[in-house]
Amino acid sequence: MATLTKDKTAMLKSQVNGRIVLPDDPTYDEVRKIWNAMIDRRPAVIVQCKEASDVTRAIVFARENALEISIRGAGHNIAGNALCDDGVTIDLSTMKNVRVDAGKRRAYVEPGATLADFDEAVQAHGLATPVGINSTTGIAGLTVGGGFGWLTRKYGMTIDNLLSVEVITADGKRMRASGSENTDLFWAIRGGGGNFGVVTEFEFVLHAVGPEILAGLIVFPYEEAKQVLRQYREFVESAPEELNVWVVLRQAPPLPFLPEDVHGKEVIVLAVFYAGDIAKGEKLIEPLRGFGHPHGEHIGAQPYRQWQQAFDPLLAPGARNYWKSHNFIELSDGALDSMIEFAGKLPSPQCEIFIGLIAGAPNRVPSDAMAYGHRDAKFVMNVHGRWDEAARDEACVAWARDFFKASAPYASAGAYVNFMTEEEGDRVAAAYGSNYERLRQIKRKYDPENVFHLNQNIKP
Repeated sequence: MATLTKDKTAMLKSQVNGRIVLPDDPTYDEVRKIWNAMIDRRPAVIVQCKEASDVTRAIVFARENALEISIRGAGHNIAGNALCDDGVTIDLSTMKNVRVDAGKRRAYVEPGATLADFDEAVQAHGLATPVGINSTTGIAGLTVGGGFGWLTRKYGMTIDNLLSVEVITADGKRMRASGSENTDLFWAIRGGGGNFGVVTEFEFVLHAVGPEILAGLIVFPYEEAKQVLRQYREFVESAPEELNVWVVLRQAPPLPFLPEDVHGKEVIVLAVFYAGDIAKGEKLIEPLRGFGHPHGEHIGAQPYRQWQQAFDPLLAPGARNYWKSHNFIELSDGALDSMIEFAGKLPSPQCEIFIGLIAGAPNRVPSDAMAYGHRDAKFVMNVHGRWDEAARDEACVAWARDFFKASAPYASAGAYVNFMTEEEGDRVAAAYGSNYERLRQIKRKYDPENVFHLNQNIKP
């Protein structure tokens, strides 16, 4: 590795319009902090980009000095690839602009924008597109890995709503990729992670949503988990695509609508979302209440933006996180039994198992239409290990791994790359399935030296 002298960093400072943060800067530790507290890395230089030209200069600087490159959007990625040791972190978090063309129903989004930034801008016009469920997530990482949330059943994955990107490739070249320009690159970016370049602008199609939707929680006793899950499985088979219901198995947080003696106890939660006429939605969700004997519920009309932030307190930055994930075509009894078993031995109050329902529009996209190919998946399960003390690392990681192994026989092929941890490089080929070889060819074309390798890496 080349020595990074004061002269070299001074030259870089003079070339970029953004900010250069070095290890001796008093803000360095704050700037390098990311969402997952398990990740502690020390870049040699952090380039806080102000515009796309800064990205080009940072890439060229890193390559000229034989320094590793990491790309940070909002820093929310579970694997911690936003940071590198002793290299150049290209920090996009200050590039947060969201421009909306309400007439054309288009949004043009910079890569540092969070889902909160995006939702605020588009909801001002009564518009939205499918994104995730935690508002501090970055739009960039979410999108290049696939992206799904409450609107996915109706409108598809985040990448199904992506129309074009502006991207800086490994040689510092700025390109536009879309359905009509550099189509191979556009194909790869939609699900291929950060393997092919640094996206500096996303163009999304928007849909009329809200501003009020029907949403909330129904909380059942853990003892009723099996009957609730079986009825849930049957219910969603015929549920309209405007309606989405996810399942969470965890210990009850101190929610005000729950009796105090339920707080901290294992529960099964139905998270309900309906984007349509409120009165019609109320009738549709009524059967859910009869799945068992609820401890309590809190469901009603509310702003879409408010619901998009409802889970933020459970996913705040600063905790230690370890995830494992499976796709499911169906929820067999064996799958349900494994979920119930491991929900009964949670190693920390913050650990949870969630089932995201994505059946609908995503299943109508051909598996080879873009890099993300798991178009048969109807559910995505995330085993969310989360805790505060480093002393709990071994127990919490072991729980997540054991459950992942126990539920594997019932899962479908593949994986969702945004939920894969750092050590899961051996799952990358499986994650892309029959699309993997084409991705390798495109990687060879745009990044033959694997400059962008701090990701779920597709080796050229």
